[in-house]
Parts: sequence; structure tokens; C-alpha cells
Amino acid sequence: MARRALILLAGHPRGNGPLYVKATQRLGLHPIVLSANPAQYDYLAAEEIEAIRVDTDSLDALIHKCSRLRATYDIAGITSPEEGVYATVGKLCRHFELPGPNPASIEQCCDKFVQRQLLAQAGVPIPAYRLATNATDVESSAADIGLPVILKPVVGIGSSGVRLCRNADEVAEHTTYLLGGKHIWSSSPRILVEEFAQGPHFAAQIMGNEVIGVAACDFGPPPHFVFRETIFPAQLTDDENKRIGDVSRSCLKALGLGWGPTCIEFRWTKRGPIVIEVNPRLSAGTSPQRVQLAYGVDLVTEHIKLVIGENWDLRRRHSHVAGARYLLPDRDGTLDWISGDSQAAAVPGVAEVKLHVEPKTPFVRNGDELDAIGHVIAATSSFAETAATLQRAVDLISWSITPFPTTGDEEQCTSLA
Repeated sequence: MARRALILLAGHPRGNGPLYVKATQRLGLHPIVLSANPAQYDYLAAEEIEAIRVDTDSLDALIHKCSRLRATYDIAGITSPEEGVYATVGKLCRHFELPGPNPASIEQCCDKFVQRQLLAQAGVPIPAYRLATNATDVESSAADIGLPVILKPVVGIGSSGVRLCRNADEVAEHTTYLLGGKHIWSSSPRILVEEFAQGPHFAAQIMGNEVIGVAACDFGPPPHFVFRETIFPAQLTDDENKRIGDVSRSCLKALGLGWGPTCIEFRWTKRGPIVIEVNPRLSAGTSPQRVQLAYGVDLVTEHIKLVIGENWDLRRRHSHVAGARYLLPDRDGTLDWISGDSQAAAVPGVAEVKLHVEPKTPFVRNGDELDAIGHVIAATSSFAETAATLQRAVDLISWSITPFPTTGDEEQCTSLA
């Protein structure tokens, strides 16, 4: 009998790929990772995972490769933890008659302008927005909406290229950055100019049509939107949770979603919950671990069950508060050393301490999720205790960064989280 296998399309090197591989193995399936560059995923070699090089931008190449794999394996399903290839996953699933997301719904959701249009048509509360393709469009759109505004690429993930612009000079500066060749576009350059909806930030974790819970999120210093801390579940009233749940389901209906995982980000403003973005996939980063620590629900495993045609189980096993703090450096340069991670991991309540950057590694902050050089995850019985545990842990971690030389001046400083 052929061995049952799950095909995983690889995406972001710092994504949830390792969680999907481990969950696949726990379910008794053989994981096969398809990637344009398998060498960039350290966990594949470390765990001796079968990885195949293929052009993940070519549907024909993927169909050909999956067809050849079917001659050897019983392919139970095809999926990915990554948004960038998730529409392609849907197309592959339809081709091979396997359970999967609607590729058309995924594609229109990943285009932030089309997403905005569909949500607006459905009466979902969203910020004012305009589409711009050149500097003149950006300038006039910002004037129409009123400063401050958010500028962001129409297609992109991880807050790449997203910036708060508080005055006309910042609008012009970031427009030059986006259109002047520094930002890498995955499609033709299109910029979304958006009202800055002010208020606490929340993220709803959804499976199918069920809101599993809502996380509270806090960012590092502006003008960028890099997560500094996230805690799950957020301290919301029953009415506030209901309002977020109602708006979430309206988003799913408007965008044709509701199969598998979705993450919806909100700002709670004077008008109530305003939808900032709908992500047609499981939230990246530490979200799956935090949901599992808080409720005992393994979203990755339950997603894979759906992919292979089994029934999932989203029942809560317990109720804790799980949070993550991200280690954000305050300068560019070379990381000389980082220490205290083992002491932080020993703090009661800490579930994970993970470092993303090795010593002697040069790095440049880009104002996106890759700015974090590590994270700490903790879980306790209360919001206050989890927040305090995270603080105790990060206080034990320190690092030294040597800034890149400028006019012969070189300075070494120590930064604490």
C-alpha cells in the first residue's frame, strides 16, 4: 500500500512551516515540502524532511510534480501555511479533486484594494481608502482622506512597505521609497492610501465560520507596524466579543471565505470595530502556539485534518492567557552577542524563548515582521500575570549591536528589550 503523504508548499522562511511538518507527522502522514529554494529552510535538513525543488510560481510545474508524486504516494492533501502560495494551493486541490480553499476568494482577498471594495459593498466598517499608482495620486489621495494616513502596497504580507505618514513630507518620502526601486514588488506597483484608524488593535483567529478567540496586539514605535506584544485572549466584554464576531462573519461572507483558517485584524475606534485587514490563512508568527496554550486547540493540526477530509475538533480544553513579546532592536548593525535566553526560558510560565538571528550577523531593520530578532511566549492563569511573566523574561535578555560604520565613527552599544 502506498504511503499516505501531505504536500506542503513552502513560503516564508520564518513562517509556520515547522509546525505544519510536525503536525503532519503526528497525524501519521509523510510530509513532502515543495519549494523554489529548499536550502533556505533550516528545519528541512535538520529533520531530514523530504523536500523537492520546483517553481512554486508555476501552476503547471506544480501539477506535473504532484502528478509524479501520486505515482509513489497516496496524496492525502495539499496545503500551505503561507498566504503567498495559498491561492495556488486552492488551484492544485481543485485539479486533483482534494479538499481546499476557493482560489478565486483567496486571490481577491490578497489584493487589498479588491478586498476593500468588497467589504465596502457589503457595508463592513473599514477605513477610508484610495488606490494610487504614482506620486501625484498618492499626494491627492492623502489630501482627500486627511492626514495622518497609512501607505501600504496593495499586495504584500508581514507589514512590508506599510508606514504611518503624519505629514506631507513623510507621505512624499515613503512614496519615493515604494516607487523608487527600494521596495520589492511582487506585482505592478499599486499603493493603498488609507485613513489611520486610531484605537486598540485586535486580531480574530477564525476556523471555518467560528471565531476561536481574539488577541490584543501592541506595536513598537511608529511609523512602522511591527508587533511588540500580543496576548490571547484579549480583555474584552461579551458585547465587544460579539461585535467583533459579527463583523468577522460579515467579512467572511463578503469575501467568499469560510473554509479553513482566517485572521482578521481590527482597530477599536469611536465607531466600534473597524476592519484593518482580512488574511485568508492561519495567522503567522506565534499565534498558533498562543491559541494552543490558551485553549488547548491546535489550529495547525485541525487545519490539516480539514485538508485531508477528516473532521476537526475546535473544542476548548482549558482557559489560560498566553502572550508573546518580540525582541526589537533599536538600531541597524551587526549583532555581536545575545544572552540571557536560557535564563528567560527558566522563568515560571515561559513556554518558549526563540532567537532568530545568530551572533556576528549583520541586519537592517525594514519596518516589518522580520525586524524581530527573537520572541518569548508565556502562559498563565491571568492577563496581568502573563504580562508580568513576559516582562520578567525579556528583562533577562540583552544583546550588543555594533552599528555599521559611518564616516569612520563606530560605536558599540547594549540594547535591552
